[in-house]
Amino acid sequence: MNQIFTLSLKYKFNFMELIAGVDEAGRGPLAGPVIACAVILPNDHTIEGLKDSKKLSKIKREKLYPIIYEEAISVGIGRSSVELIDKINIREATFNAMKIALENLKPKPTKALIDGHSLPDQKIPNKGIVGGDDLIDSIKAASIIAKVTRDNIMKEYSIIFPEYGFEKHSGYGTKIHKDALKKYKATPIHRRTFKPVKSQMPTLNWLSKNNKINWLGEKLASLFLIKEGEKIFNLLNGNEFSYQVNIEGQRLKKKVFIKVLTNYYNFENSINNNLINDSINNFKLSIDKKGKLEYEAGKCRFGHVFVGLKKGGPVILYKKDIYLD
Repeated sequence: MNQIFTLSLKYKFNFMELIAGVDEAGRGPLAGPVIACAVILPNDHTIEGLKDSKKLSKIKREKLYPIIYEEAISVGIGRSSVELIDKINIREATFNAMKIALENLKPKPTKALIDGHSLPDQKIPNKGIVGGDDLIDSIKAASIIAKVTRDNIMKEYSIIFPEYGFEKHSGYGTKIHKDALKKYKATPIHRRTFKPVKSQMPTLNWLSKNNKINWLGEKLASLFLIKEGEKIFNLLNGNEFSYQVNIEGQRLKKKVFIKVLTNYYNFENSINNNLINDSINNFKLSIDKKGKLEYEAGKCRFGHVFVGLKKGGPVILYKKDIYLD
């Protein structure tokens, strides 16, 4: 039965032109990546209420999100990082994300319709349609998926950077965001080539003077851990455990507790086994006394992230897979 179904799908695709709609989210914000999405919808899809994501409420977008995934023939996501945006500019970074989104489609489309301008240097034939997110269902769907995907990314960043309110404005230049920039300066996820960010870049002197060395170290460590595939639940700054542990997370169903050590001089000399062992012992003692981290033998992993702040960018070392017996 499965074989017959698969063959029927292939037969259908052979006689149906697969057209992808492509749109992006995040060209205008001061922080965070730009996300693109490519969607191939069947001609007879039954999705109701498709619109440009900007014309839908957050509740409506999130309701349509799983429906689009369920009915779409294929959905592809592309992402361009803040680093790439600063390197090649937002326009080129957006094109890059769109190309990745198209490459991630399976099956491949026969052509693509792009919201706005056509994609240069693209193997798949494509056409730009100004206002396409108001006209073409597949572009509308791509707009919704891109927007919800990016909002979720910024919501995750808000756990690391609660001072900036990313969960409310997704990195756009609101008054709350600009006020936070003036107070806390730019973060590693801010687009430093964007004008409001350029004037708010922190220096080592500013970080030291304002007692922000460890504060920044925890945030840099959290971003590093996300790239390592770990999910961040909480930064324990000010928590009763924060002297022993700075970050609470999870990976592969194991709780992860991370101690962050930040320095901006003698980075190599700050790493030694005695320091690691002392920190582990203090952590175990803290659990025995408090018992509030829901520690269970075999279900908890402890690690250290060492962050060295220096001109030209941070140096990060992760000592992981330290299990508590």
